[in-house]
Amino acid sequence: MSETVRVEVGSTALEFETGRVARQANGAVTVRLGDTVALVTAVATHSPVEDRGFFPLMVEYRERFYAAGKVPGGFFKRESRPSDKETLAARGIDRPIRPLFPKGFMHEVQIIATVLSSDQENSADVPALNGASAALAISSIPVEKTIGAVRIGRIDGEFILFPTLEQRVDSEIDLVVAAARDAIVMVEGRAKGVSEALMVDALETAQKACIRIIDAIEDLRSRAGKEKWPVEQDEAESAIREKLIGLCGDRIREANRIRSKSGRREFISSLTDEAVAALEGDYPGYGRKISSILDEMIGSDARAIILDEGTRLDGRATDEIRPITCEVNVLPRTHGSAIFTRGQTQALGTITLGTSSDEQRVDDVEGEYRKAFMLHYNFPPFCVDEVKFLRGPARREIGHGTLAERAIEPIIPTADDFPYTIRIVSDILESNGSSSMATVCAGTLALMDAGVPIAKPVAGIAMGLVSDGERVQILSDILGAEDHFGDMDFKVAGTEDGINAFQMDCKTTGISFDVIRRALEQAKAGRLHILSIMKETLAGPREEMSPYAPRITAIQIDVDKIREVIGPGGKMIRKITEDSGASIDIEDDGTIKIASVSEDSARIALEMIKAITAEAEVDQVYNGTVRRIVPFGAFVEILPGKDGLLHISELEYRRVERVEDVLAEGDKIEVKVIGIDREGKIRLSRKALLEAPPGYEERERDRERGGRDRDRGDRGRDRGGRDRGRRR
Repeated sequence: MSETVRVEVGSTALEFETGRVARQANGAVTVRLGDTVALVTAVATHSPVEDRGFFPLMVEYRERFYAAGKVPGGFFKRESRPSDKETLAARGIDRPIRPLFPKGFMHEVQIIATVLSSDQENSADVPALNGASAALAISSIPVEKTIGAVRIGRIDGEFILFPTLEQRVDSEIDLVVAAARDAIVMVEGRAKGVSEALMVDALETAQKACIRIIDAIEDLRSRAGKEKWPVEQDEAESAIREKLIGLCGDRIREANRIRSKSGRREFISSLTDEAVAALEGDYPGYGRKISSILDEMIGSDARAIILDEGTRLDGRATDEIRPITCEVNVLPRTHGSAIFTRGQTQALGTITLGTSSDEQRVDDVEGEYRKAFMLHYNFPPFCVDEVKFLRGPARREIGHGTLAERAIEPIIPTADDFPYTIRIVSDILESNGSSSMATVCAGTLALMDAGVPIAKPVAGIAMGLVSDGERVQILSDILGAEDHFGDMDFKVAGTEDGINAFQMDCKTTGISFDVIRRALEQAKAGRLHILSIMKETLAGPREEMSPYAPRITAIQIDVDKIREVIGPGGKMIRKITEDSGASIDIEDDGTIKIASVSEDSARIALEMIKAITAEAEVDQVYNGTVRRIVPFGAFVEILPGKDGLLHISELEYRRVERVEDVLAEGDKIEVKVIGIDREGKIRLSRKALLEAPPGYEERERDRERGGRDRDRGDRGRDRGGRDRGRRR
């Protein structure tokens, strides 16, 4: 028997249904927004697995092209590896869902969201997140709370819940907010330089809407929910913890007094090995569990130091930013480059400028579009002193790169002002906290080094929080370890004027909006500090671009002329490219972009295109080529692809018996346009450019006058004939 609940959210509605499809899954819900439908399932193994040091949750999000009535591209014509968009949607489900599982529950859990229908107006990512919460709620899988999620925008001063794809383009903000009844759990999104106060207002509005969704999900659970599995607590844990206190208690505080990352890590690694060796004999098979418990104890002690002393692991004050250095023009042949170093986090940003042919084409169920700005983030293992296989970008790399791209995108100039495709690559060379925000800073410096006319510099900072329920310490520019044991981490990037990108994850049961306000204001102070240091290195975009960057010249031609520039089978465009050495891109609206490092190359291409698209004009002189000779004249090409007729009578002043006596095919001659008829046929003259023989003009006038007299005489005889007819 199926059950359905519906909840109104803003001007739209979410509908949840269970019991009709995928009934063998532990929990299965279809969620609908407009005509966009996603199926979300939740399944867990029936037996626990060995402690792996992390909760074994797998989240997958897949879009079926049939959802939009489309056939996938490619040779195989079926969906393949997940796109970046699908990966980001899966991360957006994983991050708020993962903290919901109770401690001690170590069953493998898999959540799969499948987009079954897309109305091309509403994205399925946020409905799928709500579907995941609902599927877990009605399943046997234990979770500690229910969450809801909304997308929120702001247009013309009004907040909009679940804005459509079209509305999101014009929206001041585009945020995904997941919340429990008592706390914001996750925030992800972009903005257009909005204030911290406006961001808090958006979060408050979003949480109220999330509570209505939570009510609907709990209503569905009351109708169709299954009994939850009990979570068995391992009795050995408390005993292990007690023994670790006696064995390592003093040395835990010693570990947290070590300032350097490598020194602290080596000390903790040695301490962990000793603890496992000492206790594993009494608790066989508990090596990883012993390591996890010790890690928790070290984190608890670090939190206590911060709350009691206001001092952090590296000795900084809670609002202190690590030392920053900025370098630009660090690579000789790139179009722009910069290294941004903050403490032990270092990012190398490089810029490549290309033409419209370098744009990324994206095809998904919501439509096909092009990206002229891209940011790619790489996190090689050496940056954290590890050894791993180099694979394709992982979910974390895609997520961090997208966050940095969202932060920088609002300052990128429009195609009209800067007709380039822009690619930023961030290679993380060292990492100890917030490499994504270092990417924002390095990317901005590299853009300015490349001479890209950005609107304003952008910087980013990662914030953290430690709380015991009563005391709160907000941390600026967090370390990796502070991110690991902290209660919240959020990343804010923007200009001096406001926020461009925001990402937040909460790990506690509740953080008040007053704390969020304080954290955002502290983040603003840190962001302005970082921007001031960046400006000391490079205050704005360079006036000159790199000599190795292509120069792009854009011209506009009539759309009807595009086929002439391309030529039959692309013959003409290939000739232009080969003769000039320039790269040519032609848009459907008649915009032609000529890209070349050499100015001479661009000039040659521009002249060739202008010649092809030019129109012949009466009384203009052209250097032409004789293409074909006929008995009555010759056809001369005066512009690429444009021939005119040079009649035999217009060759010379003297009478010419045969055209071949004067011209041969392939001859280069000067001709003058003496006429263009309604059909566009061009009449040419060579004679008009030659010097007339003596007395020629008088003879021509006499001949024309004589012809006019004869015409008048003929007309008189005609009248006489008509008159005689009348008299008869």
